[in-house]
Amino acid sequence: METGLAGKGVLVTGGAGGIGSAIARAFAAEGAKVAIHYNTSQQAAEALAAEVDGVAVGADLRDETAADALVPAAVAALGRLDVCIANAGKYPVEDLPLWEVSLERWNGTLATNLTSTFLTARGFLKHAAVTGSGSLVMVASTAGIFGEAGHADYATAKGGILSGLLMSAKNEASRIGPGVRVNVVAPGWTLTPNVEKRGLADDHLARVTATMALKKIGRPEDVAAQVMVLASDKLSGHLTGSVVSVAGGMEGRLIPGSGAGSE
Repeated sequence: METGLAGKGVLVTGGAGGIGSAIARAFAAEGAKVAIHYNTSQQAAEALAAEVDGVAVGADLRDETAADALVPAAVAALGRLDVCIANAGKYPVEDLPLWEVSLERWNGTLATNLTSTFLTARGFLKHAAVTGSGSLVMVASTAGIFGEAGHADYATAKGGILSGLLMSAKNEASRIGPGVRVNVVAPGWTLTPNVEKRGLADDHLARVTATMALKKIGRPEDVAAQVMVLASDKLSGHLTGSVVSVAGGMEGRLIPGSGAGSE
């Protein structure tokens, strides 16, 4: 299927990660020119850039000055910028109930996931306001839809992307014109290299898939395909303010209790 992405300039934040690298490869396969953003994973980003004939650009997206410089750097490296995938973020591995979450962890999680996405969106839409066109796809999580026990900070950050940031940004983008669109992809459980490294026991896998219609874990390529479709003006030119959940038909999570028979 023709996506119309050949020759387009695409920026993928967090592009060296499991989902980010799949996204970068998907766009490159369509003939797009890809800028792969990194913060600490410079070596991996540069290796991926060499693989897809793209470029690697570094920035700490929690820092306003560094974040503001990212889009201009991508434009300079690619010669144009048509698509931005705000994918950068980090999942705090330690499972903590809300009453044990420190303010330091809370602020750090929001900065890494929500603030970095806001600054990326701001920088790209500032560019789109000049060019009059552009597609922004932000990567959130089903944690922002259903919540996630033990990760209230992460769920809050992703929920902010899914609701207030998305709906405000798509309406404000309309002030630029109909050529600017903003959408979100919300992955569920995805078998990234980090998840594979930690491993999923059979009983854990059963719990994870219990509320999914498709009893399987997604892969980064599943997420990348939907990101690419939303980014394409040819395939999704009349979509803005939309959330595509890539989660196997998930309807929620089992809620652990403290009574008899609970997990």
